[in-house]
Amino acid sequence: MKVKRKQTSFRLYGWTVILLWLKTYLVYKLFIGFSRDTLLGELILFISPISSVLLLIGFSFFFSKKIHAKWILVMNIIGTAILYINVLYYRFYIDFVTLPILFQFKNVGGLGPSTLELIYSADTLLFIDIAVIWWLIRKERPQAERITERKKHLIALVALLLFAAHLGLVKLNNPEVFKVNYDRKTIVANFGIFHYHMYDLYRQSLLSTDHVFATDKDVKEASDYTAQKYVSPHPTYFGAAKGKNVILISLESTQSFVINKKVNGEEVTPFLNELMNESYYFNNFYHQTAQGKTSDSEFLIDNSLYPLSSGSAFVRKTENEYNALPAILKGSGYYSAAFHGNDKTFWNRDVMYETLGYDRYFSKEDYQVTEENSVNYGLKDIPFFEQSLQHLDEIPQPFYAKFLTLTNHFPFLLDQKDEMITELETEEGVVNRYFTTVRYEDEAVRRFIEGLKKKGLYENSIIIMYGDHYGISNSYTEALEEALGESFTAVDQIELQRVPLFIHIPGEQGKVFHTTAGQIDLKPTILHLLGIDTKGTVQFGQDLFSKNREQLVIFRDGEFVTEELVYTEGVCYDKSSQTKLPYGNCKETVEIAQKELQLSDQIVHGDLLRFLK
Repeated sequence: MKVKRKQTSFRLYGWTVILLWLKTYLVYKLFIGFSRDTLLGELILFISPISSVLLLIGFSFFFSKKIHAKWILVMNIIGTAILYINVLYYRFYIDFVTLPILFQFKNVGGLGPSTLELIYSADTLLFIDIAVIWWLIRKERPQAERITERKKHLIALVALLLFAAHLGLVKLNNPEVFKVNYDRKTIVANFGIFHYHMYDLYRQSLLSTDHVFATDKDVKEASDYTAQKYVSPHPTYFGAAKGKNVILISLESTQSFVINKKVNGEEVTPFLNELMNESYYFNNFYHQTAQGKTSDSEFLIDNSLYPLSSGSAFVRKTENEYNALPAILKGSGYYSAAFHGNDKTFWNRDVMYETLGYDRYFSKEDYQVTEENSVNYGLKDIPFFEQSLQHLDEIPQPFYAKFLTLTNHFPFLLDQKDEMITELETEEGVVNRYFTTVRYEDEAVRRFIEGLKKKGLYENSIIIMYGDHYGISNSYTEALEEALGESFTAVDQIELQRVPLFIHIPGEQGKVFHTTAGQIDLKPTILHLLGIDTKGTVQFGQDLFSKNREQLVIFRDGEFVTEELVYTEGVCYDKSSQTKLPYGNCKETVEIAQKELQLSDQIVHGDLLRFLK
């Protein structure tokens, strides 16, 4: 007769480690979609969780032996929670959670419609092992045992040896990954999600001291570098809008592929298509936002500095001193105002706008907002612009007025009575609704422009409209491919980050510019159009109209695009043919990208501009 082997908490520990390890690998493959080109790369992905899982679950042995089993379950739940939070975040942001994001949770959707849209029925698979472990504890009642110091040390030693072997394989596979790296996807794919979070905690703790130890000497390197980047304005465009009002319109989640696009035979952006004929339109203009999304686009445009790698400068760096667009324009007699139909505290705008030099902020409390005229994140675009036209009477001219639209926000909800085109019929509701809300946004802008004309403001204003960030992430690639009737490569995914940019100057004929540019370039462009030279200004952008500007867009994760090259996911591509090139073709520009991101981070984290006042 066989004697039933008694279950021990240490044996339960082993099973839990294996289950969490395998689950993490499956998350990488099935939920995040990591793919590796080589067998060694796949091996690294497979073994990357093991050492951190050993330590995470092993932490349970620091508690009383009578509750080892329960704490093993608790640590597994914690590990699963880390995985699932990152899965949900990745589905929309194509990024991983950082420590600052946890402190600005209300600004990334909370638990509203946005998050609910990201939850799939298949997600229940991630919690099966928790149920299994709970069942084993209830059924087998693992014996309490004394975990000797020797066993604890053994767990730590094995974890350390495995991690060392893991690092050796990473070094063998890709030595470049150990250099300064802002690409969290690469970090997670090579080092694992749990190690990444430990690294993030360490990095954030270091960054928190930058402001304290910064001196006036630290700003010199950045100042010298940006001085070399300065390009003279084009004589034709410099001062072309001198003295005119500046109206800036942020087109929420609007990507370039909607321009001149038809759905079921109907134009998605009929007004914007028509506006191209009398505006300067930039068809290779990219958003450069990171985790701060719309607030990042505002930060880029007002400061010509890169957004933070993690979190939002609007939340984390409101006490800094900046040389922002509103403050500069104030020196030329401009009054600055921001208009937004959401809560004034969203993205900490009420505090940051004051820091940047805005004179007035019209937020939700300044509008008549009802259940009838609002949807999703706030006031619908049409009533928002209607009421904003009235508020324009309250501010003096010349003014710099920024308007933030809202309706075309993920998950793209719209009342049926407001739909102006027939909804698409792919299998993905988010993609179907996107084109419908873009059409509504287009109509709202049309009515706003008509309102400006009736008020006599149109002819005396330069109007700039831009997409703030992507609307459809690559989590919805299959449905978007169906909607657009094409397949996307890695290079195409970069091209999908293009957003529309319209610059309308009264009396000027329309023209399409093909220059490769990004949001960081708008500040010097606007100032030069107004006849204000930016020489000596610490900024990383360059005038869009300058003859000598660089054709380079650097993204927050260190990827970039030029006229000829695309660098993404650690691979160098020829932009036109989309063929892979040796890394050496991109190496110099990779280093430039890293340099600019580092210098911008030093400026923002160290609050270095205070030394230039």
